Amino acid sequence: MGRAPSLGVIPTYRRRMDAPRLPTSPSFWRSPLRGPRFTSVLGLVLLVGITVLFVTGLLSYAAYNPDLSPVNDKTPNKGLLGFYLFAWPTDPHWLYRLTQGVHVTLGITLIPVLLAKLWSVIPRLFALPPARSLAHALERISLLLLVGGGLFEFVTGALNVQLDYVFPGSFYPLHFYGAWVFFAAFLAHAVLKTPAALRNVRRMRGGQPASSEGELVSPDPAPPTVSRRGALWFVGGGSALLFATTVGQDFDGLRRTALLAPHGGADPASGPNGFQINKTAAYAGIDPAETGAEAWRLVVTGRTGTVRLSRADLARLPLHSSALPIACVEGWSTSDQWWRGVRLRDLAALVGEGDDPPDLFVESLQRHGAFRRAALRANQVADPRSLLALYVNGEDLSPDHGHPARVIVPAAPGVLNTKWVARLTFGDL
Repeated sequence: MGRAPSLGVIPTYRRRMDAPRLPTSPSFWRSPLRGPRFTSVLGLVLLVGITVLFVTGLLSYAAYNPDLSPVNDKTPNKGLLGFYLFAWPTDPHWLYRLTQGVHVTLGITLIPVLLAKLWSVIPRLFALPPARSLAHALERISLLLLVGGGLFEFVTGALNVQLDYVFPGSFYPLHFYGAWVFFAAFLAHAVLKTPAALRNVRRMRGGQPASSEGELVSPDPAPPTVSRRGALWFVGGGSALLFATTVGQDFDGLRRTALLAPHGGADPASGPNGFQINKTAAYAGIDPAETGAEAWRLVVTGRTGTVRLSRADLARLPLHSSALPIACVEGWSTSDQWWRGVRLRDLAALVGEGDDPPDLFVESLQRHGAFRRAALRANQVADPRSLLALYVNGEDLSPDHGHPARVIVPAAPGVLNTKWVARLTFGDL
């Protein structure tokens, strides 16, 4: 006769055998960290952060002056989505440096918060039935757009910052249209959830139980290994680390700390031309034979005709200096550099456009690339700091910085400060 098995083992064995193994079961998600309080804190951080991201993204798009000329417009079918566009100002001269620096740095910083928020609500994505009513079905659809749109925007933005263009099309329309889809879903979600999130945070401060406690709390939680407060500190620490290793690309003195930014680290060279660049002359396909003193001529066209100027001719015209930064869509920027050259409005006067300078169409020797041509508004042309620069920091432009001549305009995105300029055409665009 064998000894009978202990009856106390049977219930435990059965619980393990009967334990739900599908994500559609609430008991599948056992983390004790999930709950409305944890989710509410993350949601309120994203409410502020994503709103700032959206606004600075719209400003970045406006800075390209896309309704000025088709060459500036990388989203030609935007329709009503361009309702807010306005003539981008030239003051303050660091405006684009600020707005785009905030956009990129904040976007990178919010990645841990976004991932933690998605993790905290993932049980809802698998909840059954998929739709209990028409209103519930619409909420689930908006949630899918919110999650999918958020991941798409953050992934494409991070890849673009890293200069990793792996998209099945142009980054500009993909990111632009994706932002509108994502923010529409985000706004609908915020309207529905923000009041409850605020109530949960207030109750948390008062030591009261959160509302709707059962919606996210596991019915069979695992033993805790960290508190919810500790988890929030962990997420915040991740964001702080990303901020510290990204923000330096906006400041020359901190550039070596920008470990996650492609334009972090040391300057590419020393001397007056030793500051950051985006594309080298070799990358842009600039032939040195075309930029030599004997070969290169600037063609300027306007109301009274066309003039051709060598670099020596330009150097004999009245020269002026401007202290302006270079700021790029990828978020990096330089401090103010001292540029010296001929004012754009003075070049306009050479071809009969002196009284009220019109818009300007700029063409580069660069033969390939989205911004080998660019358009500038009349207010940008008229600004006395806008130059066709021949020198920087007291020295001739280097080939990588646009020799023999480049455009430099206050508050304009770096790609509109065209390098290796070949032709200027003044006239209404």
